[in-house]
Amino acid sequence: MYIKKILIAASVVGLLVLGGVSIYIYNVIFSPNTAFESETQSLYISTGSTLQDVVNQIHPYIQDTDDFITVAKKKGYASNVKSGHFVIKKGMNNNEIINTLRSRNIPIKVSFNNQHRLENLAGRVAEQVEADSLELLSAMVSPSFLDSLEVSALESLKYYIPNTYEFYWDTSGKEFRDRMVRYYHEFWNESRRKKAEKANLSPFEVMSLAAIVQKETAKVEERPRVAGVYLNRLKRGIKLQADPTVIFAIQNQNQDFETPIKRVLYKDLELDSPYNTYKYKGVPPGLIAMPDLSSIKAVLNAESHDYLYFAADVENPGYHKFAKTLAQHNRNARAYQNWVNKQKIYR
Repeated sequence: MYIKKILIAASVVGLLVLGGVSIYIYNVIFSPNTAFESETQSLYISTGSTLQDVVNQIHPYIQDTDDFITVAKKKGYASNVKSGHFVIKKGMNNNEIINTLRSRNIPIKVSFNNQHRLENLAGRVAEQVEADSLELLSAMVSPSFLDSLEVSALESLKYYIPNTYEFYWDTSGKEFRDRMVRYYHEFWNESRRKKAEKANLSPFEVMSLAAIVQKETAKVEERPRVAGVYLNRLKRGIKLQADPTVIFAIQNQNQDFETPIKRVLYKDLELDSPYNTYKYKGVPPGLIAMPDLSSIKAVLNAESHDYLYFAADVENPGYHKFAKTLAQHNRNARAYQNWVNKQKIYR
């Protein structure tokens, strides 16, 4: 009888211990372990991070770090930390948090507008993804990459069409670059190619001309009319004579793209550069800037008219006066030159 009581007592103690352990394990794994008030919290885990790196980052957002580490090790996460952008939800337990960090890398939105050069683009994108500007730029100007596409660094600007895209935060420079090339080819679908052919332009020439339109006017509604002027000049074999191409030629020659040039001088028109459209006919051999969608669409859907010239409209800042004859244009141009002189803008 005595032994029986001992056995019963031992069994009860064992059950209590087992129950206590079970409750502890349950609490560690399945009890809510978040410590933020918002509905969600984003975590950005860098490539090559260790469990300790993750702990350092997640610490402000969970109640019990030790329990998190325990579950992470039990589930094998410590030896298989994933990089990327992860979103944990309010009230998640350790099991759910670890599962999220292991397999739910959520894409982010990456946006960029018309950038002047690849260096500017790399800097803008680096603000939004893990890769830094040096890694991005190195990938963009990689000789093997440019050779595979048979383009120069300047010509490669066409592949980066300003827009908003979905990327994984831990996208590498090469992955970003290659994805943009794929998007470029998707952008140039049959419909857009037919429009380019109708204008007697290649996709590259459309992009190059769109870059000039982009620089000529900031008014989106005016861009189809400006594009129409340039298409009319191309059809008639007239030089484009676009001031932004001269400005680019000067900056490219001096390798100084930071100093603004507000006025093109007559001596500048003699600069011997393939980008100087006062000296050479046709579309420049590269993009002077990165055109946005509105400028590309303006060239593909240019306004049909007989204008061959335009000059800044001093009475309507930001817009231009368009002319069909040189005499009319000269009057418009003189009005602009007089205004510039009054403003004492000499360069």
